[in-house]
Amino acid sequence: MRGRKSKKKCPTSTRIKEDLYSKGNFKRMPRKTDMITSMSRRGNCHDNAVMESFFGHLKSEAFYSQKITKVSNTTVRKIVLEYIHYYNCVRIQEKLNHLSPKEFREQVV
Repeated sequence: MRGRKSKKKCPTSTRIKEDLYSKGNFKRMPRKTDMITSMSRRGNCHDNAVMESFFGHLKSEAFYSQKITKVSNTTVRKIVLEYIHYYNCVRIQEKLNHLSPKEFREQVV
């Protein structure tokens, strides 16, 4: 069985959340505001794992570790943009042979 992907089922809470965000006002709002939505395929909670991981790092490294609690939207935007730059250009990643994503891309090209 080596090399086969696990066929774990999504937890029930994921399926419930999927229904909340795929119906009614929540689904109509992006059309009214020119937003682009991105949702996992039905029944596949693992589609969004990469972004969930990134958001986990963002919250723990940029907000929780700095003990940031109440800030303005402008400040949050600034913190997020700075963190994205840090994550892509400075932060080393073990899976990229201890290089930042930018350094890894430059090495490959």
